[in-house]
Amino acid sequence: MFILYAIPIGLLAGWLLGGRLDGLAEIRFRLAPLAIVALLVQVALFSPLSDGLTVEAGRAIYVASTAIVLVVVVANLRLTGVFLVVAGAASNLAAIVANGGVMPASPEALATVGAAIGAHTNSAVVAHPSVEPLTDIFATPSWVPFANVFSVGDLLIGVGVAVAIASAMRGSTRVVRHN
Repeated sequence: MFILYAIPIGLLAGWLLGGRLDGLAEIRFRLAPLAIVALLVQVALFSPLSDGLTVEAGRAIYVASTAIVLVVVVANLRLTGVFLVVAGAASNLAAIVANGGVMPASPEALATVGAAIGAHTNSAVVAHPSVEPLTDIFATPSWVPFANVFSVGDLLIGVGVAVAIASAMRGSTRVVRHN
């Protein structure tokens, strides 16, 4: 949920910088349908729809769908801000792979948001997580709507998305004429 805050922040920043919403329509995001499918797979994976899956299958699907999203964002490196999204997605994938297909969440961060790890989540408490600085060690305050734990990768993705939105909004205000 943390990443969702990047959208209104990017829109506000774009507007404050003189951008226009129609600039977003000009974005040509390569392989977008593939990213949408991979993200929908994750939504299903972390919902009751996945109840019949083995833990191993769920983890393999999580790693594969996360890797697909990383491939899609790499294909869009030409867009301003996307290099931050790539860095964040690679960071998250590294943490997930290093921990056997699960994103570790610190018990302290979970306590901050008042959450417990349930059956339908991408996070898990791991006793000694590998690459711990890349895992879900941060938390939004519990009073924030959709309070959740997040990682450095999530922060990079959020900043990258906000930068990409603001940049795209500003790009629509520039007119380049070729004679």
